[in-house]
Amino acid sequence: MRNNDLTEAFVKKLIEKNLHVCCAESCTGGLVAAHIINISGASAVINESYITYSNEAKNRILGVNKNDLDTLGAVSDKVCEQMALGCRTKSDSDIGISTTGIAGPDGGTDEKPVGTVYIGISTKNSTKAYECHFEGNRDEVRMQSVLKAIELAYFTIEKI
Repeated sequence: MRNNDLTEAFVKKLIEKNLHVCCAESCTGGLVAAHIINISGASAVINESYITYSNEAKNRILGVNKNDLDTLGAVSDKVCEQMALGCRTKSDSDIGISTTGIAGPDGGTDEKPVGTVYIGISTKNSTKAYECHFEGNRDEVRMQSVLKAIELAYFTIEKI
């Protein structure tokens, strides 16, 4: 399935199931929401989205635990889950998608190298973060993150 085809199928499935989505993005900077909004009919499934690049914004807007941000860092499964849950509940959506990671070219460590991205998916039944590792330059890491986030969200709503 091509990139646009996957996003189109995702929006179509949301419409069929009368579901709404919200995104909380850090490393992707609004690209997930932009991909969704680029599809005709998206206004029926997305009302709002958040770019929470700083830890302060993650805490203030999404309710991410400050202690988790301080001890685990923004690039962690627990923070990513809280981002997805926070945006879903704040927006009263059916599914929340979150992204947080290290797109590069700097910022990586041995434990969390450049290309490490967590993608969170939250529904009323569960909230889960997926650890991903992408290669390429900053733009490539971000775009791979967007496509993986939409793919994970698509397969999650298939089960709803």
